[in-house]
Amino acid sequence: MVRSRKRRSTGQIVLVVCLALLSLAMFYPIYNQLVISLTGPEYIAAANGTTIIPRGFTLNTYISVLSIPKVYRGVLNSMFITAVGLVVNIVLTSMGAYVLTKRDLVGRNFFMTLIVITMIFEGGLIPDYFLMRDLHLLNRYASVIMYKAVNPYYLIILMRFFDKVPKSLMESARLDGCSDMRILFKIVIPISISGIATISLFYGVFHWNEYFRAMIYLTDEVKYPLQVVLRELIVSMEKASFVGANNYIQSATTAAALDFKAIKAALIIIAIVPILVFYPFVLRYYVKGRLQGAIKE
Repeated sequence: MVRSRKRRSTGQIVLVVCLALLSLAMFYPIYNQLVISLTGPEYIAAANGTTIIPRGFTLNTYISVLSIPKVYRGVLNSMFITAVGLVVNIVLTSMGAYVLTKRDLVGRNFFMTLIVITMIFEGGLIPDYFLMRDLHLLNRYASVIMYKAVNPYYLIILMRFFDKVPKSLMESARLDGCSDMRILFKIVIPISISGIATISLFYGVFHWNEYFRAMIYLTDEVKYPLQVVLRELIVSMEKASFVGANNYIQSATTAAALDFKAIKAALIIIAIVPILVFYPFVLRYYVKGRLQGAIKE
């Protein structure tokens, strides 16, 4: 018994150490970029990109970057696309998952086969572009929002959550006169909130990080999301000198006082902070026992 406890405690210590090292390996690159973005330009070259504490602490890099009109518009565009796209994704995915969990649905196996096929084969970029063109969605936010409005992987994940909802609970609601839409939004979704939170996080990250389709579907720079703006900004700075080739920074004096590494680090932090802020709000829904108390014996 004592040996078992010792082995178990030793195994737990090894597991904790491994997880701590893994967490450190994932966290340090982000922390390093944060420190660089807050370090004075005169210290960045001396530190060679690696430092633990920011020297010559300054917020001028963030002030200069956020003062760029395109970056500010890009943040607002990304927030709009992510918010609206998330609502569309959750509504359509929930409705599809609810319908497909019904065993008596006519043609259910046929629809599931089509969904599985889309998981393996995709039409490709050119057919997608032609489809958006024929739907007159090019250069509109809807082209980015409606792309993969229902992800088959997340649909199947949500189906597994909906399958756990007691059928007797839904039958009781139907006897009380509830329609399918009311059962879905008043009973099934609240009980499956952990599943909704899971796919919400996946969909939110997808919309926030999307840039390739936005580059193709959106031609007006005013509508560019943050990721496209950041890409153009970094590419323009890498092609030539920051002061001479940059068309975004309004003040050449301010640009000259900044370091290229600090600018890139600040752009990285600006791009990932919203997701890091969004995650804790979703994390609290990753709990078990949401069905507890739903049905009384």
